[in-house]
Amino acid sequence: MRNKIPRVPVREQDPKERVKNFSEVCYGYNEQEAMLEASRCLGCKNPACVKDCPVNIQIPQFIYQVELGNFEEAARILFTDSSLPAVCGRVCPQETQCEGKCILGVKGEPVAIGKLERFVADWSRQKGIKFTDRKPLNGKRVAVIGSGPAGVACATDLAKMGYDVTIFEALHEPGGVLQYGIPEFRLPKEDVVKAEIDNVRSLGVKIETNVVVGRTVTIDSLMDDEGFSAIFIGSGAGLPKFMGIPGENLNAVVSANEFLTRSNLMRAYDPEYETPIYVGKRVAVVGGGNVAMDAARTAQRLGAQVTVVYRRTEKELPARVEEVHHAKEEGIVFRMLTNPVEVLGDERGWVRGLTCIKMELGEPDASGRRSPVPIPDSNFDIETDVVIMSLGTSPNPLIANTTPGLQTNRWDCLVADESGATTRPGIFAGGDVVTGAATVILAMGAGRKAAEAIDLYLQGK
Repeated sequence: MRNKIPRVPVREQDPKERVKNFSEVCYGYNEQEAMLEASRCLGCKNPACVKDCPVNIQIPQFIYQVELGNFEEAARILFTDSSLPAVCGRVCPQETQCEGKCILGVKGEPVAIGKLERFVADWSRQKGIKFTDRKPLNGKRVAVIGSGPAGVACATDLAKMGYDVTIFEALHEPGGVLQYGIPEFRLPKEDVVKAEIDNVRSLGVKIETNVVVGRTVTIDSLMDDEGFSAIFIGSGAGLPKFMGIPGENLNAVVSANEFLTRSNLMRAYDPEYETPIYVGKRVAVVGGGNVAMDAARTAQRLGAQVTVVYRRTEKELPARVEEVHHAKEEGIVFRMLTNPVEVLGDERGWVRGLTCIKMELGEPDASGRRSPVPIPDSNFDIETDVVIMSLGTSPNPLIANTTPGLQTNRWDCLVADESGATTRPGIFAGGDVVTGAATVILAMGAGRKAAEAIDLYLQGK
């Protein structure tokens, strides 16, 4: 009768209250709720959920332990395959991955795998439980560039194998996009991100911050002068894209990347910090992905009236359904089938509005989504004080430009095979620096694959 039990809802902050603060929206399960939800799992013999998890977490096994109340054993199973379960339980798109393959989802609601993952990770953190099993040091050193999801996953697996691993991070806090890209109300930094980074340190991984590889040091100097036998590049994709329309150089046109970095990493939302951030009274966010939702919901909490401008329909929005739902609950307005053509400025050089054109959907493009086509003579203006461009990001070319022999493609992404091996022996790469902007869990999967490849490469030397 497991399939007759309804999915256990998750308690959340009331929208009218949460829009006034940066506290986490979702409260998560308590022990009783988690055990009840876990009891819905069918324990499939050939679980499709595991196959669709980029890091291959043994999902039925950890959920079964939750059902029994054996939370520490559930955590042990989780941490075997995931170095960031509390993060992934919060921000991964489970609906298109593990939960999207759940048998219960065919005729009803899938098991809340992500919420159970979060529960187990939070429970183990609150109990002070850490898993630090690793092989003895084997005398070989590996450098990891970037402390985001790909770098952390790669470093964790390599440390467990016995390698001496050092992560080099350009910013002053480790975590990469987890620190600068995702808002506090979705991913608490002190309680979750820092705690999971500390778990990585507990395996013996060293983290050096404020090191810009390509400036402070180079890939070649790390290998030739500092004695690293292999290098993994997981530096992400932090270079923002713009539309190239008139007026983008006006004051108060910013990338979502800069806007979120000011708020998240530099804590502009906190009155105790002096980080400048400007939202005015009205903000227009251009784009429809998760980053656009994060920017819009952040601006709303900072006191602005926010409109999201997107050139396709709601059906084509790439953002998670949960994030769009939360944004609407919080009063954010969506203007679909709308595309900016010019940013309007006043005599002082500041934004005063956005000229847009109405769109309609034509034939599918290369991504499979129907291409938006402008409707002639349908221009109209939106009054706004700030325009936040959330159009995707690409890798910073600094590392490629300072490392002879590293090949990139036309999007400035590093060229690497399925194992993560680049065009230079001993140098591996994975995550957004290879694929372009994607998800946390896909980057982690790439980091784990690269760790296996690095191990094989070094064993063969």
